[in-house]
Amino acid sequence: MCGIVGYVGPREARPLLLAGLEKLEYRGYDSAGISVLDGGRIDAVRAVGNLSALRGALDAHPGPTPAGVGLAEPPMPCTGIGHTRWATHGRVTEENAHPHFDTTDRVHIVVNGIVENYISLKNRLTDGGAVFTSETDAEVIAHLVAHYNEGDLVEAVRRAYADLRGHYAFVAMSADEPGLLVGVRNECPLIVGRGDGEQFIGSAIPAFLRETREVQYINSDEIVVMRPDDVSFETAGGEPLEREIVTIDWDAETAEKQGFETFMLKEIHEQAEAVAETIGERAARGVGIDLGDLGEIDDELLRNLRRVVVVACGTSYHAGLIGRYAIEEWARVPVEVEIASEYRYRNPVVGAGDLVIGISQSGETADTLAGMRLARERGAKVLAVTNLMGAQATREADGVLYTRAGLEIGVAATKTFVSQVAVMYLLALRLTELRGTLEADVLTSTISELKRLPLAIAEMMDHDLGGVERIAQAYYEAGFFLYLGRHVGLPVALEGALKLKEISYVATDAYAAGEMKHGPIALLDESTPVVVVATDSPVLEKVISNIQEVRARGARVIAVATEGDDEITEHTDEVIRVPRTHWMLAPLLAVIPLQLLAYHVARKRGLNVDQPRNLAKTVTVE
Repeated sequence: MCGIVGYVGPREARPLLLAGLEKLEYRGYDSAGISVLDGGRIDAVRAVGNLSALRGALDAHPGPTPAGVGLAEPPMPCTGIGHTRWATHGRVTEENAHPHFDTTDRVHIVVNGIVENYISLKNRLTDGGAVFTSETDAEVIAHLVAHYNEGDLVEAVRRAYADLRGHYAFVAMSADEPGLLVGVRNECPLIVGRGDGEQFIGSAIPAFLRETREVQYINSDEIVVMRPDDVSFETAGGEPLEREIVTIDWDAETAEKQGFETFMLKEIHEQAEAVAETIGERAARGVGIDLGDLGEIDDELLRNLRRVVVVACGTSYHAGLIGRYAIEEWARVPVEVEIASEYRYRNPVVGAGDLVIGISQSGETADTLAGMRLARERGAKVLAVTNLMGAQATREADGVLYTRAGLEIGVAATKTFVSQVAVMYLLALRLTELRGTLEADVLTSTISELKRLPLAIAEMMDHDLGGVERIAQAYYEAGFFLYLGRHVGLPVALEGALKLKEISYVATDAYAAGEMKHGPIALLDESTPVVVVATDSPVLEKVISNIQEVRARGARVIAVATEGDDEITEHTDEVIRVPRTHWMLAPLLAVIPLQLLAYHVARKRGLNVDQPRNLAKTVTVE
């Protein structure tokens, strides 16, 4: 979950590396550091805290002379690596910050991920004279590469990789080979940015997006060798590989806040566009859905599915839950939704005839990838739902559905969630079309409602949404929130509660409203705000009954309801209204005021919503 950036080329590396880390700080902000080759030695600066601390340390530590200054001969290339850390092994200290280096300070590395066999390797290297200075598992890679380095860094990295177990990506540099970076990937993300006479590498595209939009993707078990004028790829065994250069259609502007006070608020306001892009031409036919080429997942397979299994984590899991309701309601296919971190360690009954859907906004979530692999090994077909082209999930699936949400910087997912839900609706409607489980006019009208959702979101964002900020002002000091929902409203309640926990640090619970009497009702008193998803649905009367039970205990009820429902005001203290749509599609609208409620509560508590404590954007480790 840490951020990696590297540069090799003629320009001064420090400012490029620091700029790259600024774009990756959402991946980790416990500590940060930079190493730059300066003549015959590598100059490293590290600091605890966010990047402002590293900037201060760099200001106090004069950097190397830019390559070629004052020299008659051609300038030496500048080589450097940078890192922003999210701690997994070892405390948050300067010693545990990256880059790490070997005993002689000749090899420096930056690492994202976990080395599972680091203890045995550390013992072996210590017996050989290596002196460790940190508590991390990552430092072992620097010593291991140095152990094998006999003047050939590429070969040293190859041999070190053969000894390592775990899931990780790292980039290495050597004081003895200026103008060279060597990267290797084992599951955790790593991407090359191609420049003119200079090259970049990062754990995510924003690391170098200001400098180039030409990228090359690195697969697992591959090594990349980077020099200013050349990039080559090879297998872990040393066999050369060809890799195409892809031009991405992002620009640097998408990575900025564009006038919003935070990335999260900007991305909340981008949700109409994200849903429109995700639905796009896939629903253009009107009487059906076109998902494009899904690889080995063809119409015949979809028509004859035995069942669907969704594996996902966090917000993506909630999107899967909404998808379950839609697929079962419309296509009449049984669906199971599994928490990936649990699924991967079960002995699940899965195989031929099953479609396993792995949902991951990054396509790099370790537990989801493991669940997908397990299912594929047992004969199931696997569909990846992800936002990032070239992500690991796209290479480990039989087919891919992209969410098309665009770049999301905020750690708390917003526009990627609504895009995931939109994709699940599209898949549900395609299954319905192929299996003939809805009458043609009902299918057509449902698709029409889906196509109207972007406009409904945009119109909703142009209004006050029932005074969400005013409601947040009234309740932001509460010590506990309870969220309730039923049927398709339950995943919305779960997601709304997760957002509040993630960015406001308020103790929050979310329950199926019908289960409230089985325990959570004991938590309620006059000081408790209870957020209820009460949009129009076949179970609305049941939800109102649950609201009455809440109010009987003196708790304050904040309801998300459908426009035109006047009865709900009789049973609540606050109502946030969303546009009327097909009741199964209402979650796409109902979740947005809950995102905003969490946002305003967190801001009124003085918190940084883009960088919530202890969280990172992409969970590439267990």
